[in-house]
Order: sequence, then C-alpha cells, then structure tokens
Amino acid sequence: MAVMGRIVGSFGVYGWVKILPFTESVNGLLSYPIWWLGNDDGEWNEIKVIKCNAHSKILIALLDQCTDRTAAMKLKNTLIAIPRNYLPVLSDSGEDGYYWEDLVGLKVVNLQDEELGSVVGIIASSNDILQVQSLKEGERERLIPFINKVIVKVDIGTHQIIVDWGSDY
Repeated sequence: MAVMGRIVGSFGVYGWVKILPFTESVNGLLSYPIWWLGNDDGEWNEIKVIKCNAHSKILIALLDQCTDRTAAMKLKNTLIAIPRNYLPVLSDSGEDGYYWEDLVGLKVVNLQDEELGSVVGIIASSNDILQVQSLKEGERERLIPFINKVIVKVDIGTHQIIVDWGSDY
C-alpha cells in the first residue's frame, strides 16, 4: 500500500471528512474511486468514495457508510492508501522515481554526517517542505525545504536523504 494522505477531521454534520493529502498535487487522490483506510498496524479496509473535492490544500470527501459527524470524527488520524500497483509507473529505469510516500520514514543526514531525524510528513507549497522529527528528546521538528539547493540526494535504497542543512537551523 502507498499511503497517500491522512484524515485530519470532520467537515460539517453530514459525514464529510477533511483530508491532508501526501500527494504532490492536492488533486492526487481524486482519480481513485476506492480508497483503503487504516493505521500503522497494517490492516486496511476498502471504502468507496462517494464525493471528493479539493479545497485549497486539503480535500473534503464523503465516504460510503460515513453518514454523520460522529462517524467522521471517529476516522480522525486514519491513513488513506492506494495499492502500489494502481499507481502510475514513475520511470522505466526505476532509478530516479519515487513517490512522496516513499520519503516518509527516511533518515535525514546533513553533509557533516549529522543525523537530523526522520521524515514524518511533507507540506505542499510553492516550495515543498519536509517535516523532519528528531528521535532526541526535547528537539523540535525541523522544516527543510525540498529544493535542489538543499536536497543533495534521495537514496531510497539506503533509506536516507542527504541535505545541505545545518543541525542548528
């Protein structure tokens, strides 16, 4: 499964949910009529999308069997996934392609070989931003711009991203 977003809350009283997409474009989930809902435990349940619309940087969706605000609120923090084989092929070589979902969980290391943490999310904006959380107690979340000047290398094979970014930023 490729995690493509997370339900962040309810919208209105008729069962609609707000979704933070993890896709490059906010519209990335709109072409899939079936989503799989689940959590980090690996159990996924298929659900039909009745309606879905993009609103600025979030999606608003009505899901099958989610008929009121209470049902929608129970879905908060649920992940949305699409089976990997349903996604478009990135490249024939397979070397340069990755989905944003592939970046979540990768270790982030700077040019001084200091570990800055792991990617916990991506914020879509004019310059996309990696949300990096350190495992060290008391350290804050780092926001690192996902631009060529900062991102030196994304290495899916070694599960790390090398950045030109100081540990004191």
